[in-house]
Amino acid sequence: MHHWSPQVCVAAALLLVPLLALAFAGKRTITALASLPLVVRLALPSIGGAAYLLAAFHTSSFQLSYVAVYALVPVALTVLPWHAAQADPEQRGNWRDFVVLAVLGLIVEFRYLEPVWPSYARSLNRLLLLDCGLYGFLAVRQLSNVGFTFWPRLGDIKIGLRELVFYAPIAIPLGLALRFLHAHAVWPGFGRLALSWLSIFAFIAVLEETYFRGWIQNLLERRLGPNVSLIVTAVLFGLSHFNKGATHFNWRYVLLATFAGIFYGRAWRCEHRLVASAITHASVDTIWFLWLR
Repeated sequence: MHHWSPQVCVAAALLLVPLLALAFAGKRTITALASLPLVVRLALPSIGGAAYLLAAFHTSSFQLSYVAVYALVPVALTVLPWHAAQADPEQRGNWRDFVVLAVLGLIVEFRYLEPVWPSYARSLNRLLLLDCGLYGFLAVRQLSNVGFTFWPRLGDIKIGLRELVFYAPIAIPLGLALRFLHAHAVWPGFGRLALSWLSIFAFIAVLEETYFRGWIQNLLERRLGPNVSLIVTAVLFGLSHFNKGATHFNWRYVLLATFAGIFYGRAWRCEHRLVASAITHASVDTIWFLWLR
């Protein structure tokens, strides 16, 4: 934690503010942003360059050219959804939407930009990219049914845990049979259990559920229908795990993640709320991490 200088903390705050504003005051934030001149709205994401500069300037990872990359790429990823909104007001999905999703997905999946960040601040790279997508799709594109609102509701808990109960009897026997899962009869304590769940929810589940369910499944649902979009998104989610935990194509992980994606997608589409699918996702990962890894 000693690496987190005041400059890095300011960078983190710059990146957290838009995320929290959209998560807890989404409608008011979008309305306020819509009142700004168009040029200002499209240029706002260039603040990503300042965040990178603050976080990396005094480190060996710093590269001056990437200040421009983090200023210009987020703007480009905002201009594309704006054009998509003009070309596709019915929000059935425009090719520009999928270009943005492909760029964000490839950068995160293959960690293309992480080496230019100091090792202790690489999580900020993911946060910056999440901000880009949220700003482009919610504030500029104003895509409906994403469900990026995190005021908790009892219904989210019921739906999220229901899908966990449906998924577990499939995943656990299959995973054990494939020798991907390994049971550990250890009680970690309530403190570690709660901390593990909350950290997975905040740093993994929210990001992945926003990307796969809030954006991809949401857009595909409009063209392919609820069932086909559910399966296609689950397959894409599974394939995104092909290089996790192994140096080769990890087909066992892909298979179990694909099944998981079906139940995460079911949780999201029930009321189009990401909290529900993130609860299922965080619960599955926590059980795996603590008892079955």
